[in-house]
Amino acid sequence: QVQLVESGGGLVQAGGSLRLSCTALGGAIPNMAWFRQAPGKEREFVATTTYFGGTLTYGDSVKGRFTISRDNAKDTVYLQMNSLKPDDTAVYYCAGGSGVASSHHWDYGLWGQGTQVTVAS
Repeated sequence: QVQLVESGGGLVQAGGSLRLSCTALGGAIPNMAWFRQAPGKEREFVATTTYFGGTLTYGDSVKGRFTISRDNAKDTVYLQMNSLKPDDTAVYYCAGGSGVASSHHWDYGLWGQGTQVTVAS
């Protein structure tokens, strides 16, 4: 059974950068995405990529600041986060799916445990 394991979260000052990683243990996954959820808020789409990176989609709030990429040889997807803002503070979840690489969380059947990102002002 495939598991998603995230790493790379932490505390950073506003304007700083972090890179999150998510490795699929046990097999490759066609579509991989990042979502985030802040306390008291609904889960928010961040970014998604198809297997060969031909389709990259970003949430409006992160466009131009975040970049999703993947290394298929390592079964790993990355989220490079630049120009971080306090509003980016959330638990970030990696998700995997084999259907549509969409912005909807219900299109992803596999989820990681989440990693906390905190941006201090």
